[in-house]
Amino acid sequence: MKDRKEETLLYLKRQMKINKHIIGVATGSGLTAKYAEKGGADFILALSSGRFRQMGVSSLAAFLPFTNSNDLVMNYALKEIIPSAKVPVLFGLSATDPTINLQLYIKLIKEKGFSGINNYPTIGLIDGRFREALEEQGISYEQEVTAIRIASSLGLFTVAFVFNERQAIQMIEAGADIICVHLGLTVGGVLGAKQIQSLQSSKRKAANIFEVCNEINPHVIKMIYGGPVNKPIDVQFMYDGIDANGYIGGSVFERIPAEQMIPYITQSFKQANDVKYEELIQKFIDGISTQDDYIDFMKKYIGLHYSEPITLNELAGIMNLSRSYLSTLFKKEMGISFTTYLIDYRINRAIEILHEKSLPLNMVAELVGYSNYAQFSKIFKSRKGVSPSEYIKTNKKTK
Repeated sequence: MKDRKEETLLYLKRQMKINKHIIGVATGSGLTAKYAEKGGADFILALSSGRFRQMGVSSLAAFLPFTNSNDLVMNYALKEIIPSAKVPVLFGLSATDPTINLQLYIKLIKEKGFSGINNYPTIGLIDGRFREALEEQGISYEQEVTAIRIASSLGLFTVAFVFNERQAIQMIEAGADIICVHLGLTVGGVLGAKQIQSLQSSKRKAANIFEVCNEINPHVIKMIYGGPVNKPIDVQFMYDGIDANGYIGGSVFERIPAEQMIPYITQSFKQANDVKYEELIQKFIDGISTQDDYIDFMKKYIGLHYSEPITLNELAGIMNLSRSYLSTLFKKEMGISFTTYLIDYRINRAIEILHEKSLPLNMVAELVGYSNYAQFSKIFKSRKGVSPSEYIKTNKKTK
């Protein structure tokens, strides 16, 4: 029977062959893990920083004495991720924890069903006098190397965060399966790090480390994490010209999407509290309505439900009218058909969103009721003369 190290390695190599690269998602909740896996994540990292992100706190909280990092990870990962995950789940291990016996704790991690470990929180993110003081007390990166060596010897898969060439060499010699260049805290959103390395310097750093990796073990998997890399285009930039096999993200999959979408969706519900709309519904319930009421109701209904499937049959049923009568009435009063009005409303709302938010175009399409992006793009172009992506480029130029 294959051990978890060999089994996970074979699985990831197969994914790399199929998709050309692999994606890891560092998460703090079962919800994020579930949908990351659904979206194609190849493995999950359960990290204490992820749990703090779910609390609305910076990832740096994992480095402060708020709670025991290992206990936190063990508690939520066992309850929320391990029971349902179909992809490998790795334990973010604080190897410098003085309250554990490293060998016994890594055995416990294996017994609980984790596929492997990752060295996190890592001393590698700490520098200056504080780093010196920690190392004087024996709290060092070398303990993380030891953890990777122990886990590897126990048949666990290992992902090693490294920050320089020397650490990469140490981790490869310890048996690490993935060398992941940690580029610092992820920039972007509300909680992102304020000062980050540029993409260019990050790429040079990763290239130098990967060159050393290839000299020692050309078969080791090489990945990047964090820093200025927070969009697909950034990942592509990092891939071009360097020997990278994949990307691991935490905030980019968990914090930043929540910061972008939750305020928008909440605002949408806030605006849905429309007294006139409620009055119109009451009129239909009471059986007292005019032609103007019917048209007002249809316009209000579209304004509140444009992101959902809407049909004239549905509205006719709500108002207890025939579809043909309602269609004729709407065109008479509005000068255009119901379908044309609905399409125009959705496309105009999409344009408003494009001006207000910087969101992926497929997400914009879904927000205005089109689950099929190709259909949305085709309709957008028929109405505006250009595709959504061309519209954005033109709009930026004219600003």
